[in-house]
Amino acid sequence: METVIGILAVLAGIIGILGSVLPALPGPPLSWVGMLLLYFWGGTNGKGEEMTLTLLLVMLGVTVLVSILDYVIPAYLTKVSGGSKYAERGTIIGMLLGIFILPPWGMIIFSFLGAFIAEIAYAGKNNEEALKSALGSFLGFLVGTGVKLIACGIMMYYIIVYL
Repeated sequence: METVIGILAVLAGIIGILGSVLPALPGPPLSWVGMLLLYFWGGTNGKGEEMTLTLLLVMLGVTVLVSILDYVIPAYLTKVSGGSKYAERGTIIGMLLGIFILPPWGMIIFSFLGAFIAEIAYAGKNNEEALKSALGSFLGFLVGTGVKLIACGIMMYYIIVYL
């Protein structure tokens, strides 16, 4: 049973990392579930010490904070750069296209292009305004994704330590 729990915890951590990049998967919550599995089923580190409740709760706090920031940061940076909701949506649509067209670089290129095109086509902005909005939206996407990756990477570290 311990082997199955260990495999499930590692899979949750890996899928959590993937979910940091893919919009359909909740990355940090999945990684935290991997830690939760090890906490309840007796994961220990190399010294035989069990995971503490404090560590689990701190990582839960990080998960909640990162999940909230994932919505706040892109919206804030898009707004600061003069972007509209169209830029945010264009970024997401472009990223989804990029997953299939030219991964992983396609996600970066198409998320930027999606925001730029959406600002021109739907918000009626000129090229200069659209470029500024697209850069803000794109930067928000990168920062949000980076924060999620860091959090999931830290949780994956603890999952491996407490196997």
